[in-house]
Amino acid sequence: MNPPPDKTRVFAGAKVPEVFLVFWIVKVLTTGIGETAADFMGTHSLVVAGLVGVGGFAVVLWLQLRADAYHPVRYWAAVLMVAVFGTMIADGPHVVLGTPYYVDTLLYLVVLAGLLAWWKRSEGTLSVHSITTPRRERFYWGTVLITFGLGTALGDTTAQDLHLGFAWSVVLFAALILVPLAVWSVARRGGSLALPVATFWAAYALTRPLGASIADWMATRYGLDWGTGPVTAVGVALFALLVAYLTVTRADAARPLAAGTSAVAPVTEEVTA
Repeated sequence: MNPPPDKTRVFAGAKVPEVFLVFWIVKVLTTGIGETAADFMGTHSLVVAGLVGVGGFAVVLWLQLRADAYHPVRYWAAVLMVAVFGTMIADGPHVVLGTPYYVDTLLYLVVLAGLLAWWKRSEGTLSVHSITTPRRERFYWGTVLITFGLGTALGDTTAQDLHLGFAWSVVLFAALILVPLAVWSVARRGGSLALPVATFWAAYALTRPLGASIADWMATRYGLDWGTGPVTAVGVALFALLVAYLTVTRADAARPLAAGTSAVAPVTEEVTA
């Protein structure tokens, strides 16, 4: 049976995982894998890079959007392929047009701000707990994709345009990602509703340059020089183990809606989002 049209289709609960420590670990892993996998394929075969980056991204996202419930394998496969594709779209303007990475960073920042404003105006909330309809899920994945492009360009800006290199970029972004964590902690104690959502998306965007800088430092001659292939392989192995753990334990399964709560109403923008 075909699913009902978007106007009437409502999920039983949020189609994204609960946010806790393992979520952030897997997220950072996907960013590193996306960086080195895209570089590895790009230097060996542009055809393979296109098939995997574009084709793989389209297939896994199609499968994710067709589903009516959250599943760790389906969701994290989509995040991983967004990481690979996001690297390609971030590097593309620089390689093809020769634009500086800081220009690409500003462009993605403007696009991200515009998309979040549209999402907020349309749905009344940016909380990940509100991803209960196809429209909200499309906003979510569009935002995720832009954060990957933004993070890739930002990481390249610090490493190359600002000449910090990968090691100091790791230090910089590791420090920066503590800022939204600190603000989240204060907002949680103060009962703020909006700040936790803002800090979630800030931290989400910062995981990209952090993970990519770590992976680049491990893979290139400016760090450990292990090579993009081996670093990608190790990252994929760790990623598979963690996603298998989440699949078996369901530790990050999205919680069901409370009784009497409408799945399409704006939900409280809680501290975990």
